[in-house]
Amino acid sequence: MMDIQGEVKQLVEEIKRLGDVGPDGKVSVKFVKLIDDERCGNIFEAIIGTLKAARKNKVIDFEGEFLLKGVHDDVEIKVL
Repeated sequence: MMDIQGEVKQLVEEIKRLGDVGPDGKVSVKFVKLIDDERCGNIFEAIIGTLKAARKNKVIDFEGEFLLKGVHDDVEIKVL
């Protein structure tokens, strides 16, 4: 059984590791940087599902309904 809350927590840590602090004081990372990161690839079986779960729980936010590699590479994922 998957530990969604644990994966969401780990996702936030990885966004903080890879991202930058914006003028609003919140950390964000571009989708492509997250999806192409080797460590994230090893940690998350289904990173898209983890992103959706984190967004549903209001832990992160990004523009659009879903993210696709190539199409949404420059979308910022922000930790709330």
